[in-house]
Amino acid sequence: MPSERRETVVAALLAGGAGARFDQLDGTHKLEASLRSTAVEPAESVFERALRHVSDARIGPIVIVTGSWSPSPEQIGEEVAGATVVANDRWADGQITSVRTALDAADALGADRVVIGLADQPFITPDAWRTVADAPGPIAVATYAGRRGNPVGIDRSVWHLLPESGDEGARALMRIRPDLVREVACSGSPADIDTAEDLRRWQNN
Repeated sequence: MPSERRETVVAALLAGGAGARFDQLDGTHKLEASLRSTAVEPAESVFERALRHVSDARIGPIVIVTGSWSPSPEQIGEEVAGATVVANDRWADGQITSVRTALDAADALGADRVVIGLADQPFITPDAWRTVADAPGPIAVATYAGRRGNPVGIDRSVWHLLPESGDEGARALMRIRPDLVREVACSGSPADIDTAEDLRRWQNN
């Protein structure tokens, strides 16, 4: 029987980066790129797949952090229409500003734990989100074949320890406070869709 989760867990999906390495001639942002190389319906985008997996995990309220790019209501979809969408005006200052934005939104929702993932990692499974949400300890980090990835679960008790600036999210804190970290093996893949070549490699998966 799966362990009982607290009702105050929030799932946060960071979707605010510029995606500058994704060189598409038509100007498509990487999060809008289709994960199908052929005209197959429905053709999910990178963002839609990542969001669907968060929604299917059903670990708690969903927060979507935007910045350079923002999804349309159609891209969010009716199933997760209740998600909290918050804009990070400082997205260009590094990923930690999006993490901080997510924590502020989670705080407003009364959360005592937030599980954070990236919208350009569409192959992180619902089970991975649940596994990290269920893991004990101040910080839980998913591992894939022994390597750390996303999502990362962070208890309210250590939110104040996260850096104020930088592009590492929670990694900087995990380096200096390994005593806070619990690794949990997860299914799926933490592959990023950063470039058009990445997209071609992972299309139709």
